[in-house]
Amino acid sequence: MPSAPDPRVTLIGKPGCHLCEAARAVVAEVTAELGESFTEVSILDSPDLMARYAEEIPVTLVDGRQHDYWRVDPARLRAALARPPA
Repeated sequence: MPSAPDPRVTLIGKPGCHLCEAARAVVAEVTAELGESFTEVSILDSPDLMARYAEEIPVTLVDGRQHDYWRVDPARLRAALARPPA
């Protein structure tokens, strides 16, 4: 049986972040609607992510590339996921 493809969307945030909670809701809704999946990573678990994104969370990556930060626009995320993976 083939394994599921890696999630195309990564949400980078941290616990207790209200903007991260709002971003998670948008990402979850859009990915479910499009049959995609997402993964979530905390900057608290990675010094590299903390150094890179501390002032920008939440950050969304699509296909490994930075897509948005602070707020996730559902229409923009749908459009990015409509394109084939890079």
